[in-house]
Amino acid sequence: MSLKDKLMEDLKIAMKEKDQLKKSVITLVRASIKQYEVDHRVELDDDAVLEIMSKQVKQKKDAIEEFSKGGREDLVNEAKAEIEVLLTYLPKQLTEEEISEIVIQVLNETGATTTKDMGKVMAALMPKVKGRADGKLVNQVVKKHLQ
Repeated sequence: MSLKDKLMEDLKIAMKEKDQLKKSVITLVRASIKQYEVDHRVELDDDAVLEIMSKQVKQKKDAIEEFSKGGREDLVNEAKAEIEVLLTYLPKQLTEEEISEIVIQVLNETGATTTKDMGKVMAALMPKVKGRADGKLVNQVVKKHLQ
């Protein structure tokens, strides 16, 4: 079963169970997928769907920061709940220690030693952690190892 089919099934279940949060999150994801497919005239595979979901998680995390600055705890809690729903579809996220191990491997492979090599390291690293780690966190770990 493709991820798009799973989303459709879960949407039906959420509607039957009257789970508004899950229904709204899945509807938003499906709309984003459909929009991309229409704009680019392609049929997305599971990897591309996961990428769209990862972007939405990142957007929600950015929104949480802004809501916190504005003192809107109600919106912070709502965004956190939406992230939890999205994370059920994404692969298990890597911990900082796991990312650090992968960074060390890539540093050894590329021979990078200074922050000037950051681009080379990130180019080699991102395909290995795609969808399983936040790019901002990966960037911080790489900087820590290159300093």
